[in-house]
Amino acid sequence: MLESALNSFGYEVTVARDGREAFELIRTGLYQLVVSDWEMPEMTGIELCRRIRSRPSSGYVYVILLTSYNKTEHVVEGLNAGADDFICKPFAPQELCVRLRAGERILLLESRDVTIFALAKLAESRDPQTGAHLERMREYCRILAETLSGDERFRGQVDGDYVELLYLTSPLHDIGKVGIPDSVLLKPGRLTEVEFETMKQHAAIGGETLDAAALAHPEARFLQMARDIAWTHHERFDGTGYPRGLAGEEIPLCGRIVALADVYDALTTNRVYKSAYAHETSRSIILEGRATHFDPDIVDAFLASEDRFEAVHERLAEEEAASAEQKAESGV
Repeated sequence: MLESALNSFGYEVTVARDGREAFELIRTGLYQLVVSDWEMPEMTGIELCRRIRSRPSSGYVYVILLTSYNKTEHVVEGLNAGADDFICKPFAPQELCVRLRAGERILLLESRDVTIFALAKLAESRDPQTGAHLERMREYCRILAETLSGDERFRGQVDGDYVELLYLTSPLHDIGKVGIPDSVLLKPGRLTEVEFETMKQHAAIGGETLDAAALAHPEARFLQMARDIAWTHHERFDGTGYPRGLAGEEIPLCGRIVALADVYDALTTNRVYKSAYAHETSRSIILEGRATHFDPDIVDAFLASEDRFEAVHERLAEEEAASAEQKAESGV
């Protein structure tokens, strides 16, 4: 009955005859969703849960126990053993489907965080200045998004989930730099016009790469946001940016937010071609870019939260200096 129901929902199903066989299948690493009876020969569902949770694994296995036991003590025992959910017999196929979809969402969150971390580390490996920049960027983006969430015009779009997703994906804005030659990316000085045109390609490279991933996994919202950020964080509100010359609200909101955060960080930190500007100077430059480079609403959000920007900049600068001092003392 279970196999028939799961097949009808589009799942590819493997059936085990007992708990021991089930555990050997799970050890292959091919399975992330498990529906198990409580009472089974060779190994009970409770024992199976304990064995699953005790083994080292590169990915989480979501376990639903199917049982006729429905007392509180049974629920507690099952949860303590490592079960994620329960379904009482006789089961309703639609309820089973809904609970499996919930499990898929949890597994997707794990995959999301691993993917974002791996991609961010890839970007960091290509640019020695990237690490602290990524830390500052995501903090600035979160501040702007949280400020916008209090504006009635953005309340339907910017909620807690949006803020968290932006915080997680904004470090991927320059992922396309992995496709830029070292002679350009790591040049210790200003770029020539030709070199700058090469550098500008990173937005399209990142956007196209993440777009391919988003198309392959349409359920993964984080890939869609990461794609939009990579592709559009160098677009300008007046349409004179790159790579596609988008204007106004043609630019996704996440791209408009990252655009301001990226420029603020570039202004307030040392670069090979300039010294860091003070906050007031950087603030003036951003105000000059209102409605040309930046969305006026994002500029307003920046002005409303600039104290928080300064606090983040100072805190991370102190942490970076302390880290550098520790490395110097340890001879690293």
